[in-house]
Amino acid sequence: MAKVQFGTKVENAGDVIKEGLKSKSRLTYFLGNTLQNNTPFYNITVDSVKEVSYLFLDDYIKNKLVDRGVDSDYSFRLFSKDSVYNFSSPKQFGRGENVDSYQIELEGYLPELLGKSIFLELRFNNLYGFFMSKLNGLTLPSILFLLGICITVIWVLRTYYGQSRLIVTTNEFINNLTHELKTPVFSIGLATKILDEKANQNQRPVLSIIKQQVNRLSVHIDKVLELASLESGKKVITLETVNFRFHLQRLCEEFKTLMSIENGEFTYVLEAGEYIIRAEVFHLENAINNILDNAKKYADKPLIGLKAYIKNDKLHIEVTDNGKGVSKEDMKRIFQKFYRVTDGDLHRVKGYGLGLSYVKKIMEKHKGRVQVESKENVGTKITLVIPTEK
Repeated sequence: MAKVQFGTKVENAGDVIKEGLKSKSRLTYFLGNTLQNNTPFYNITVDSVKEVSYLFLDDYIKNKLVDRGVDSDYSFRLFSKDSVYNFSSPKQFGRGENVDSYQIELEGYLPELLGKSIFLELRFNNLYGFFMSKLNGLTLPSILFLLGICITVIWVLRTYYGQSRLIVTTNEFINNLTHELKTPVFSIGLATKILDEKANQNQRPVLSIIKQQVNRLSVHIDKVLELASLESGKKVITLETVNFRFHLQRLCEEFKTLMSIENGEFTYVLEAGEYIIRAEVFHLENAINNILDNAKKYADKPLIGLKAYIKNDKLHIEVTDNGKGVSKEDMKRIFQKFYRVTDGDLHRVKGYGLGLSYVKKIMEKHKGRVQVESKENVGTKITLVIPTEK
């Protein structure tokens, strides 16, 4: 690139030099006499004329080159093709790999005076060394910059692989821990069933609480396992084309029954028609259950509504509640793993902050999205949007 730029500058300077030597002047007059070995002045030798011509022409060429940004060392030669006329600077660079030559064919006074085509040749020696000398001020910063890039890349790669190892180790720990927890949970559940067969009326409420908490703990263990598997990429969700309306209808009926027991109100409206989507029913139902469970938790007297409809070739499932709502600050973080909305410094509702993170993962696997709208002390609306199959 530097050589191309240099050549362009020399060509521009050559055009100016050619234009300056076109007409008759003191310089061209001396050059014409020098080429003809003519001494028109009394008591002046040919060598003196050559010396004066060299000084005039050298100053002229140097001035035009410097004006065009060329300050490299050079030599010049003024000649005709048949070598009848030949005049050159005392210092000459021979032809070779490190020498670049530029020829300028002159017009006007000199060719007309001599009756031949006259050429001015400029030679530049060791241009690569000249270019490197110009870059000396940038060499050290460039090396430091490249060194900085290498260090940054190495640091990023080490950090990435360190985080990857940490995630793998964490997931392995979670898997081992949850599997270890499943054994005592199963044993407690089995013991509760045995006790329930011989329990009296006073003992049954206590056993019911134990059952409820065991089931709750089992659900949380499964949720942690599923989320860890999804994040590690080991568990692949298999999507199948299904009519999800029947599954959603059953899910809503079961939740309505649950809400009637817990003194809450749940209504649902399912738009008529088929909801043909590609889904894994088990995980999609779990995601919807997570949203409904959250809506039930965060209200003293929950009023929950579910609405499902097709719009723009997408299935929309809206869940609204009358809970305390989510602030704008918390809205940015509610889908982060283990993040939970606080009430002051307290977590009034128990949980692990995994529900919405799990929902987001499931929606990504279904090529859908989650939309959240919320007003504090008014309520929240969460919408699941899933592409439909035509």
